[in-house]
Amino acid sequence: MAVIHPTAIVSPDAQLADDVTIEAYSIIGPHVTIGSGSVIGPHVVIDGWTIMGERNQVSPFSTIGAPPQDFSYAGEPTQVLIGNDCVMRENVTIHRGTQRGAGVTRIGDHCYFMVSAHVAHDCQVGSHVVMANGATLGGHVQLGDHASIGGLVALHQFVRIGTYGFIGGMSALGKDMPPYMLASGAPAKLYGPNGVGLRRQGMSTETIQALKRSYRIIFRSGLSLKDAVEKVRAEVEPFPEVETLLAFMTAPSKRGVTRDTV
Repeated sequence: MAVIHPTAIVSPDAQLADDVTIEAYSIIGPHVTIGSGSVIGPHVVIDGWTIMGERNQVSPFSTIGAPPQDFSYAGEPTQVLIGNDCVMRENVTIHRGTQRGAGVTRIGDHCYFMVSAHVAHDCQVGSHVVMANGATLGGHVQLGDHASIGGLVALHQFVRIGTYGFIGGMSALGKDMPPYMLASGAPAKLYGPNGVGLRRQGMSTETIQALKRSYRIIFRSGLSLKDAVEKVRAEVEPFPEVETLLAFMTAPSKRGVTRDTV
């Protein structure tokens, strides 16, 4: 049976796994589902149509599933879906989706949200994502797997961040950021592939060199995107990571892709 502190307020309609822990003064709404092994710390609010997977940890004063900060929202039963093994530290806020958006704010597995991180409505967050203190996602943002967002970073609505993207602290992004790249600044500029981070993730030297060659062709050659993509396909070994980069660059974008470099 779930361990619920006597000062917590848990709706009888909430669905809690038998080994969930709800600590003091937390509030769990009627449409909430919390999976096995999860620990909800004190003074947490989880509301709305929120489904959390297993072994998640939520720290004090966090709020998950609150209504979106969107004037179009009129109380529709939109969702927050959170995977397994995620950590939400103090004061994290995650808002549910909107009917005119995806209808759901989705977070993958093994994500780590540090103090005061904010995930807005309709964001689609991959797995193994890290958001440092005060990092903020506007609505409809997409974060690829293994993305790292530095402290006090602000991402504009509808921005896409590719897999393994790394954004330095106190940056502001108004356009998409390609996968495997490092960006910093306000507005953010690209510094090329995040070689140190990619090596730490076990990526081979050959793959990193191929990404660096692709970066120089796409972002520094002065070619149009179409011509740059063709040149990469002709001259760079087609590692899967190179194909991922090219697919990102040629996919539809609402904000455009960052091409400013340092």
